[in-house]
Amino acid sequence: MSLQTEKSAAIFERAQKVIPGGVNSPVRAFGPVGGKPVFIKSAKGQYLYDEDGNSYIDYIGSWGPMILGHNDDRVIEAIQKQMEKGVSFGAATEIEVEMAELMCDIVPALEMVRMVNSGTEAVMSAIRTARGFTGKNKIIKFEGCYHGHADALLVKAGSGVMTAGVPDSGGVPEGCVQDTLTATYNDLSSVEALFAGNPDEIACVIVEPVAANMGIVLPEKGFLEGLRTICDKNNALLIFDEVITGFRLGVAGASEYFKVKPDLLTYGKIIGGGMPVGAYGGRKDVMSVVAPLGPVYQAGTLSGNPVAMRAGITQLTILREHPEIYTNLELLGERFRTGVKEIFQKHGLPYQVVGEGSLSCIYFTEQKVLDYASAKTSDTEQFARYFRYMLSQGNYFGPSQFEAIFLSAAHTKEDVDKTLHDVEAFCRQG
Repeated sequence: MSLQTEKSAAIFERAQKVIPGGVNSPVRAFGPVGGKPVFIKSAKGQYLYDEDGNSYIDYIGSWGPMILGHNDDRVIEAIQKQMEKGVSFGAATEIEVEMAELMCDIVPALEMVRMVNSGTEAVMSAIRTARGFTGKNKIIKFEGCYHGHADALLVKAGSGVMTAGVPDSGGVPEGCVQDTLTATYNDLSSVEALFAGNPDEIACVIVEPVAANMGIVLPEKGFLEGLRTICDKNNALLIFDEVITGFRLGVAGASEYFKVKPDLLTYGKIIGGGMPVGAYGGRKDVMSVVAPLGPVYQAGTLSGNPVAMRAGITQLTILREHPEIYTNLELLGERFRTGVKEIFQKHGLPYQVVGEGSLSCIYFTEQKVLDYASAKTSDTEQFARYFRYMLSQGNYFGPSQFEAIFLSAAHTKEDVDKTLHDVEAFCRQG
């Protein structure tokens, strides 16, 4: 299969003159995998179509929110009907209330929720809320976990920061990160040591319940439960960053999936059917410190945008009413992971295939992946070769070793089998 990408290349040349690096998010630049980005023109179901007319089986789904597939007819119809009434009012709407009621009804850990505009904003606001509620300043995050690009969280972050080999970020003053402590994922002793060294100073622990920004790293048995116990013991709040896992790892997200109740949760664009949106929420007493009820200020003109709310209500209602979606995604995910394992074993390649439900990641390493350090042992040059070959065969994965593979309800067994056929071909060519 040969892709023609002349139009994408020409657009990229134009883009580099007016956009830093030619892209509006670093991971889109294809820097870690080589080559130039393809520019997408449209999408439908499980497929992306670029400016040159090439089609791809899409395994990123706009980095997770397209769990029903691209341009689901039901979601699009809801968006169109809402747009006829207006796209933004800067005033309260009943749709916001409907959305909050729906989320709180679905997720047992949610008692109150505040809409924002992105996952980054949700996390930033949740941490501010935790500090305001506890009266403490320090926070604990984990190496390799990415919680958006707020200053205080760009410390040993995952996602594009990890891919680029940049441990922190320029433009972040030391004062912004002096209260950010970093622990090792799946290592409770590292968390306990930080609490012991900072008695009565830590406001919260924030964690991706399934780490999905250093590839996919699953929580070891007892890890999340242990975090709950440690936080309770030290009067600190536990925050689950569910920007990736929320409404994807089961309709009620990771908190219900793993039966661990956090104090606060954060969400991203999956609650808007892929539109720019986010939310944070949790215990009513904690959320009651948020303005105008309490002293913790957070605001946004576009928060609770009616178009995004209508899209989100439609998507979440479909997910709640059709639990078979998650059953099918689990089966499809296992089909993919099992198939890749069998192929790599046959060809003697070092690998780890990690995943849960519709989330997966392939690492080119013999070492079991449990945390940031073990994820970094993956052969990124081998991944780059793998990525370029799979793209040439019409499979669109994230252009980074440390991003997740996402399946949607639109994907079929035939799609997965076609991709596995291409994995086999890649291994045969050496």
